[in-house]
Amino acid sequence: MPLGVRTDGLVVPPGAGRTLTSPVQQVTFKVTGEHSPAASSFEVLVPPGFDVGAHLHTRSEELFYVLDGVLDVLAFEPRVRTRDHWRDWESPSGQRYIKATVGTVVVVPPGCPHAFANPTSEPARMFLQASPPPDHERYFEELFEILNSGTELDQAAIGALRRRYDIEQLTPMDSG
Repeated sequence: MPLGVRTDGLVVPPGAGRTLTSPVQQVTFKVTGEHSPAASSFEVLVPPGFDVGAHLHTRSEELFYVLDGVLDVLAFEPRVRTRDHWRDWESPSGQRYIKATVGTVVVVPPGCPHAFANPTSEPARMFLQASPPPDHERYFEELFEILNSGTELDQAAIGALRRRYDIEQLTPMDSG
């Protein structure tokens, strides 16, 4: 068998994986580029009031699956990209953001504006898969360094980080 070829699958039990924690978000790495050349997978805890902000990736595809709670979710190109309020956006066909409940799946192709936010008073939890790896892994590691470096969201540092990782920020991140 050639070196580097995997013949065994990967089983990640509940609660397992490397977890990054900050006051505004928690992400657990479930599958990384070390295990899959196709995609990285994460479990994301979205606290009440957190809004990732509308953004897009030119190269990455994402899949979201709501595990617990409710999230406001958008995945379309709006008629007009207003800078402050993605919840006001509407697609040319009349589509607006949705209340994504447990079991909702959202697929976001490259170039598609998307956002999620927790409008409730309870944490929400989702499964996130991003392809190709390892960009999202590195992005989360650097993001959590910024999130844990002070009490205020450093929008300039987050913006610079996002630009390095193929993320065009369309509306600001808000920690609630």
